[in-house]
Amino acid sequence: MKQMTKAEEQVMQILWDLKESNVRSIVDRFDTPKPAYTTVATVLKVLEKKGFVTKIPQGKTHLFLPQITKEEYSGHQMGSLLKDYFNGSFSKMASFFAKENNLSISDLEEMIEITKKEINKDK
Repeated sequence: MKQMTKAEEQVMQILWDLKESNVRSIVDRFDTPKPAYTTVATVLKVLEKKGFVTKIPQGKTHLFLPQITKEEYSGHQMGSLLKDYFNGSFSKMASFFAKENNLSISDLEEMIEITKKEINKDK
């Protein structure tokens, strides 16, 4: 899977929230100062070439739909991070983030409980 640039991720975050959208609606969701319409249209064109979005003609404009879910992309990104920076060790990655974010024991215990619930939910 290809990686998105920061600008592509910003557009995709909005598109994931909207489920489907035209360029104008995506531009409108940005904070001020908003990017130019043409900039967002160009980013969407690149995302389409990369296979992250598809476009459907809608009158004089196009409707864009994500072709990958936020969960699929974030899962891939986290897997790459784990492999590339922590030699595939989740323990090393968790330890790094705990240290970098100065997590307390109660924060870590809460994280374990949330993880247990997620694992049990999938069974």
